[in-house]
Amino acid sequence: MNNKAPIGIFDSGMGGLSVWREVRNLLPEESVIYLADGKNCPYGERSKEEIAELVRGAIVELVARGVKLVVVACNTATAVAIESLREEFDIPFVGMEPAVKPAALSTRSGVVGILATRASLEGELFRTTSSKYADRVKILSAVGEGFVEAVEESREQQPETLEMVRRAVEPMIAEGADRIVLGCTHYPFLEKTLREVVGTRDVEIINPAPAVARRVEWILDNEEIKAPAGHRAEYSFVTFGGEEYLARLTNKAMSLVEDELKK
Repeated sequence: MNNKAPIGIFDSGMGGLSVWREVRNLLPEESVIYLADGKNCPYGERSKEEIAELVRGAIVELVARGVKLVVVACNTATAVAIESLREEFDIPFVGMEPAVKPAALSTRSGVVGILATRASLEGELFRTTSSKYADRVKILSAVGEGFVEAVEESREQQPETLEMVRRAVEPMIAEGADRIVLGCTHYPFLEKTLREVVGTRDVEIINPAPAVARRVEWILDNEEIKAPAGHRAEYSFVTFGGEEYLARLTNKAMSLVEDELKK
């Protein structure tokens, strides 16, 4: 395999840019093709059969573009389709798993909250992961109603979004949750709003994206497909959502780069 080949990152929409940012920061010599469906986002309320078909179509597109590894940067798509993708395609896949383990191991109150889409919470992956720690911690879950749409429409800072986040998070904190796991790649874009809701309370918000980037690095090293030192990375964006969506996607990605440069 060509070590200079790009990594593919796929999401239903713009949420996977939270993973793209971490991969870009950790692996600056790796080229990346980011594919956002855009046309069919959000996936969270669709049937498993429809999600599986949409995801497969996106992966076919990325494979045709010559990617060496695919990050399914969508919790819903991972929950529904990751195993069938690994069986069908002869390239490594990295999926999004609920970060229940670090939350369960670090909680002091013994209560962990999970924010995710309905499809993710009803998936086998979430049930299996949660059951491993159910005997040691209390796991609460809530659907982030409207969260994906708020991020897609760049309404993260709007007052109605703050109230929407408050409705989802406050009941979990009231029940003692001191760890809130972001179980959808769109949700890190609402982290500032989440922190506003949490305030001064001792609650940690867990974003799994950095761990996913580290997993990508491990696979690249293990498979010996890491880009050579000094390789000039290229970044491209693809969508099924049309030119207007592509422009918004690219702008959101560039705003993340600008935010990183300000740090």
